[in-house]
Amino acid sequence: MSAHKAPHYGFELCLLAALASLWGASYTFIKLGIETIPPVTLIAARTIIAGGVLLAILRLRGISLPRDAATWRKFAFQACLNSVIPFTLIAWAEQSVDAGLAVILNAMTPVFTFLITFLWTRHEPTTFRKMAGVLIGLAGTCVIVGTQAINHVGQELFGQLAVVLATVCYAGAAIFGRNFKNLDPMVPAAGSLVSGAAILIPVSLLVDQPWTLSPSGTSIGALIGLSVFSTSLAFVLYFRLIHTLGSVGTTAQGYLRAPIGVAIGAYVLGERLDPSAWIGLLCILAGVALMTLPGRKSAPAFKVT
Repeated sequence: MSAHKAPHYGFELCLLAALASLWGASYTFIKLGIETIPPVTLIAARTIIAGGVLLAILRLRGISLPRDAATWRKFAFQACLNSVIPFTLIAWAEQSVDAGLAVILNAMTPVFTFLITFLWTRHEPTTFRKMAGVLIGLAGTCVIVGTQAINHVGQELFGQLAVVLATVCYAGAAIFGRNFKNLDPMVPAAGSLVSGAAILIPVSLLVDQPWTLSPSGTSIGALIGLSVFSTSLAFVLYFRLIHTLGSVGTTAQGYLRAPIGVAIGAYVLGERLDPSAWIGLLCILAGVALMTLPGRKSAPAFKVT
């Protein structure tokens, strides 16, 4: 990469922290939303509103969505990996799983991204430094979980497994998102959300019959916050960071998202935040730095032969 095209990593790390905050808040938004809105309908509405916001911004910027079928097939596949399946799984899981625990389980995304990269795609150098970042970040996540998570092992098992499956989807989405590197970051964000809405709307109409629902003001407010901030704005940052920090580096925001999401859940929902979270936060920040900061070209890498 030439010098004039090299990303300013200080700014990119600030965007990474912003993305972590937006997605960290999404778990609390979801918890408030599903109080009176069923999971599938909540996520269908989330994709409709978020996609509509991005389409309006693209129109103001004079940017059109691609018209070829091949690109839209990619948008649909990205939608399944990055919104339709994981959004719905997490919303369903949070009917029994605390928002804080959901965000902590979701912090495993960089681990799965690293493993997929290491064992399969090998599209980025999987250096010892990144491996150390994965391990340190995971250690920090485990510290945050603490004895409370140990006490909950085996409880709400299906909900927890649903969040883990969503995490695997996010890892795949981060890698597949490289296919849109020649597009403005808003284009795949809008395209995938529109595709996700097209998939989810019929399911919502069939399963939940949304015209019969009576959502509360709190749930509607949470839906708007979830759609505009934790989806529209977050997706724009997400696709930008995939190009500048790489898929492994971008998913490292999951480690930042864990303490942020736990803190928001503790403040808004009254979920208890263990003091050990601060120790975990230090580990997580160290892991993010190792996985995202530029290293020397001579850094050793894992190779699969």
